Amino acid sequence: MAKCLAIADLFIDQEMMEKGLTLLEEKGITVVVKNWQHEDLEALQKDNITLEKQGSEAVDLPEELLADIEEYDYIITQFAPIGKKVIDQAKNLKFIGVLRAGIENVNRSYAEAKGITVFNTPGRSETSVSEYAVGLMLSEIRNIARADRKLRNGEWEKYYPNGVLAPELKESVVGLVGYGAIGQKVANLVRPFGGKIIFFDDYFTGDTTDTQVSLEELVTQADIISMHYRLTPETKNMLNREHFKKMKSTAVVINSARSGLINEQDLIEALQNKEITGAAVDVFEQEPLPADHPYLTLENVTITPHIAGSTIGNFANSPNILANRMVNEYLPTSVTVN
Repeated sequence: MAKCLAIADLFIDQEMMEKGLTLLEEKGITVVVKNWQHEDLEALQKDNITLEKQGSEAVDLPEELLADIEEYDYIITQFAPIGKKVIDQAKNLKFIGVLRAGIENVNRSYAEAKGITVFNTPGRSETSVSEYAVGLMLSEIRNIARADRKLRNGEWEKYYPNGVLAPELKESVVGLVGYGAIGQKVANLVRPFGGKIIFFDDYFTGDTTDTQVSLEELVTQADIISMHYRLTPETKNMLNREHFKKMKSTAVVINSARSGLINEQDLIEALQNKEITGAAVDVFEQEPLPADHPYLTLENVTITPHIAGSTIGNFANSPNILANRMVNEYLPTSVTVN
């Protein structure tokens, strides 16, 4: 009988794994759940950030998770690293499933060279991140977070970096850098507000009522610029000093995707020099944010601790989404599981 090792963590725990992977059990696959132990969420996130930036070989999988690994045909993981050592020891491994869209924690090229199929879970963060991105837009242009902070400090303040009278989303041009599943979901959420939506995406070829433009056109036309691209060596720092200088002085930048998409130092300087009005940022080059980080001294930036994707629906539903994809797209073409 085929066996699947599911590696749980502090975000997707054992109960979520077992419940979400019942479909595999129904198909005759024995699912064994083991935990990738961390002291707390910050320790897990530290390993996750290391893997995202340095790849699957940057963090070792603990030895206790390697016990009997040669018995498993399938491995399912969220953040736990599946590098060369794991792949070499898992002699019967045929499939690796990653419970998120990014697969930086898996050595995909090495796995596929050995005939191992690698699946991700596209769309799992579509709702959580898109909702959060729109929340950041509203918080930044309407000064929600900074007004709360001022009032709690005893200040009845009505003047903010964008003036006394804040702009409305209805009258804004919203520029989406990236028009995949999350970018399109953001567009769908923004559209009822009445704003004009433009987007840049080198890979989009479908039909849409929104307007596709070049990146240069987007940064000069948009009042709100929101990042939704995948981070690759080619897209690193795709928004930088040159682009900030071309933006409207009233523009705001939103990043709930990956920190590396924007040159962080260039954004800081643009905010310090008031070349743009503001920004809202959920992702950073160094996490947790250092106590001396320049963002902490700026009044024209809204910052949150990398929580855009942190919803029950995002994490709890991921094993079920992957199990369905595995059953519908992989198992019909693979060897018999019984």
